[in-house]
Amino acid sequence: MTERVVVDPITRIEGHLRIEARTDGDKIAEAWSSGTMVRGIEIILRGRDPRDAWAFAQRICGVCTLVHGIASVRAVENALNYPIPPNAQLIRNLMVAAQYVHDHVMHFYHLHALDWVDVVSALKADPKATSELAQTVSPAYPKSSPGYFADVQTKLKNFVESGQLGIFANGYWGHPAYKLPPAANLMAVAHYLEALAWQRDVVQIHTILGGKNPHPNFLVGGAPSAISIQPGHPGHGKGPHYRGGTGATALNQTGLDQIQNVIKRMQAFVDQVYVPDTLAIAGFYKDWAQQGEGVGNFMCYGDFPADGTDDISKLLVPRGVILDRDLSTIHELDLNDPAQIQEYVSHSWYDYEGGKETPLHPYAGETKLHYDGPKPPYAQLDVDKSYSWLKSPRWRGKPMEVGPLARVLMLYAKGHEQTKELVNMALTKLDLPVSALYSTLGRTAARTLETKIFADAMQGWLNQLIANIKQGDVKTFNETLWEPSTWPHECKGVGYMEAPRGALAHWVVIKDGKIDNYQAVVPSTWNAGPRDPKGQAGPYEASLVGHQLYDPKQPIEILRTIHSFDPCIACAVHVTDAEGEELIRVKAV
Repeated sequence: MTERVVVDPITRIEGHLRIEARTDGDKIAEAWSSGTMVRGIEIILRGRDPRDAWAFAQRICGVCTLVHGIASVRAVENALNYPIPPNAQLIRNLMVAAQYVHDHVMHFYHLHALDWVDVVSALKADPKATSELAQTVSPAYPKSSPGYFADVQTKLKNFVESGQLGIFANGYWGHPAYKLPPAANLMAVAHYLEALAWQRDVVQIHTILGGKNPHPNFLVGGAPSAISIQPGHPGHGKGPHYRGGTGATALNQTGLDQIQNVIKRMQAFVDQVYVPDTLAIAGFYKDWAQQGEGVGNFMCYGDFPADGTDDISKLLVPRGVILDRDLSTIHELDLNDPAQIQEYVSHSWYDYEGGKETPLHPYAGETKLHYDGPKPPYAQLDVDKSYSWLKSPRWRGKPMEVGPLARVLMLYAKGHEQTKELVNMALTKLDLPVSALYSTLGRTAARTLETKIFADAMQGWLNQLIANIKQGDVKTFNETLWEPSTWPHECKGVGYMEAPRGALAHWVVIKDGKIDNYQAVVPSTWNAGPRDPKGQAGPYEASLVGHQLYDPKQPIEILRTIHSFDPCIACAVHVTDAEGEELIRVKAV
């Protein structure tokens, strides 16, 4: 029997996403991904000063504010051939990596883990058995006593008995797809709550180096973090508390000490909680290592430069494309080549001047809104026509998966030693082959493993920053090309990076000192975009094919795979009910 299963909205994501799936019996035969909100930042940016673009581009998303800021300043710097000081690059690397660690831990515990962890089942757990399990999973972690887990269980019981599950409401608790024993569920719930407190501390790196969080400050030509050379400088012993010294935003010894402490807390939680939990939970769901692959093609723009130049050979995360799972061949990627990166709108609610079937490179990209879909509320989409506000990016006409799995595969294929050790350790512990990486479980594990890689790398970047300062290098800004009078009449550039969710790039065209065109192709566009003119499905759509649904009214299987990508569609400014009536309007000033 054929049935259309609709999940709208997909919850525990950022933004608005609708998934429709056609089942054949109890299996998904086809799926369609629809972004149900529009983004118009590109239109807003036209005619503005390129040096200010980052402040607007950050507002593309309420979660990934930092990465859009970085991509934007890099786009302008690339257009102007504007080198930045090594200290500025190190500061950016620290800020981006901090975003990774914070974002990935939050995603696992607060967005994705609830697909695998039955919160209500934790009420049946024996705190003593939970303690024994926790000490087996992570012997070094101190919060593992029976009394500790008993307290967590009491707190959870109070939530349930009061009828106010709050953040745990509306889950598919009791669904047969949940396989963890009660003790493992209680351990995971405890770590869920711990991660809420942990994340408040680790965002300090963004406030120290960028002034605030979210929406930290950035600067074309460097970093806004001035380094103090007064008492408090790393070469002058202890100084005043951070935000003292030479000014309200000067980075001194106290600030560097705070960053060091945050890195240690990040590493401790990743090593002692996040990695062990991922492997422990994965052990109960090894069947998910055989489903959810997607398109089998993977792409990385690359990130974490070693210095202030644009030398892609010195990136920690390499650039390249993997086709058809073939890790022996890495295809070269050129973000400026119109034959490589193109966006289609054949199934999107946009128009192109040359027609909906004609692809455009982002330098020539157009943002012409044209909604011709059904009038809300509607039962299902007409997927033979346009059905999404997302475009369909392609590399040489092929759909690409971007994100943690793409990065880990690229690092693994390139022989990165730590990646190889971590991947081999995880596969050995789970008794799974390398092919298990191409799955929902592999995607989730890759996110965890790269978190450790980047958390460890942060220590090296901080050490180098301190060494530079001790040698007298305190420069964080290159002023030589700041004034528009030094710019060419017309130029264009691309700012690329690896955001937590995958390959992110902003393309900018500058004429007479103003933005003439601006296009951002975000990771979730690559992953969540609709079909192209050839009918090729994007990664979300392809990854759901073959999933067996136990209960179409509680499609937890769809949530598991879609959440493994960590969708980030974008933020909206108003909410409507089913009849289209506005419920609330928020004015941003």
